Amino acid sequence: MNNAPSLLDIRAFVAIAEQQSFTKAAEQLNISRAHLSRQLSALESTLGVQLIIRTTRSQRLTDSGERFFLECRQALSSVDRAVLETIEGEHSLSGTVNINCVGGLIGEEIVGGLLGEFMTLYPDIKLNLDFSSPRVDLIENAFDLVIRMGQLDDSNLVARRLTELPISIVASPAYLERQAPIKHPKSLAEHNCLTGSIRRWRFINAADANKTPTEVNVSGNLQAKNGRALLQAALAGGGIVRLPTLYCQQYIEQGQLQPLFDQWHCESVPLYLLYHKNRYQPERLSKLISFLKQGFQARLDHR
Repeated sequence: MNNAPSLLDIRAFVAIAEQQSFTKAAEQLNISRAHLSRQLSALESTLGVQLIIRTTRSQRLTDSGERFFLECRQALSSVDRAVLETIEGEHSLSGTVNINCVGGLIGEEIVGGLLGEFMTLYPDIKLNLDFSSPRVDLIENAFDLVIRMGQLDDSNLVARRLTELPISIVASPAYLERQAPIKHPKSLAEHNCLTGSIRRWRFINAADANKTPTEVNVSGNLQAKNGRALLQAALAGGGIVRLPTLYCQQYIEQGQLQPLFDQWHCESVPLYLLYHKNRYQPERLSKLISFLKQGFQARLDHR
């Protein structure tokens, strides 16, 4: 190798590997697809190694490309961190943080309230809060933080557990008066169950020492990816609903909703704060992560 590879060419290669698409990588770098392809060819020529096998419909990293990608991604993260620290200064607390969050009570009230408190402490930090419901790709959608419920399987992200959300199965007295007594979770398959994204409900019998789960496929005439909408439908007598207990506790206490089972319960659902594993965190982001982790449970406890 007579010449050192271009840093721009290395960035182009890393973008292709991360996005797994020439088109998406070109859009991310704001260059043409043809220019991106020339950058990759120049890098491979300089190294004397093929990094990506390209076909008309797809591309994949070679073994050498995979090793080079992992090393370069980490190295570029260090370079970006050095640049940002120089530009922003070690204690700069300004700029923008882009957040994607579950909606409903958790996002609109709890997270929204915490962000309001955070802004009073750091008024020069701008927050963009997005409530789109599908699970998002942080890299593709340019989010810095994502707050999500449920189990996770993306190893490219750091997951910090904010809390565990107890789950209740409830219905209004008006709905239950029209039905035969519901004694076992399996009978839910015959009822009108108002669902969100989960339509296979999992129960544990408190008397079962082995904690063997019982799973029930449920259905109904309303599906909504918003807990408040499901809550209102249940209060109106529309059917049976599975919700975080914090949504329905006050209505249970007021007698407007009734829990269905004493002996059976649903497992609690974790709520996670997610962010990039290999991307430099400016101080504004680190401050927000710490603030949310410290304040979330306290805000739940004071509801």
